Amino acid sequence: MSISDDIKTAMEADAALMAVLTGGVHNDVEEISRQGTPTAFDADMEIKPCALIKFNTEIPFSAAKIANAVQTPLTIYFYERSGYANIESAMGLTFDLINDSQIGTNVWRLEFDVAVYQQRDTALDCPLGSLRFIAKRLR
Repeated sequence: MSISDDIKTAMEADAALMAVLTGGVHNDVEEISRQGTPTAFDADMEIKPCALIKFNTEIPFSAAKIANAVQTPLTIYFYERSGYANIESAMGLTFDLINDSQIGTNVWRLEFDVAVYQQRDTALDCPLGSLRFIAKRLR
């Protein structure tokens, strides 16, 4: 299982979080779309509150002084049809679940990096927020 799968599994196991993210948690896709992530949309093809896990450029973790130690940044994007209530609730629950945790194989620690609030996804024409974490781990 990949670290992305491990984080997705942890998020899906959190009942309170999944009560908010009725469109699910998605990974291993380029973007949220009606074709690639159909469960993120309702019968009227409107986006439901959902999340997308994406990875960024991995860098060495030289401070660990361990061969093959890396820092793997990941961003979790949160979407909903209108407003930011579900996004902000999901971001808070996800922060509490992931920050300072050891989710995944060979992960020493997941550290919070940055949050971006009240943005807009222009392709989907919907509200967007995101949380970025750094996975300090052995590759």
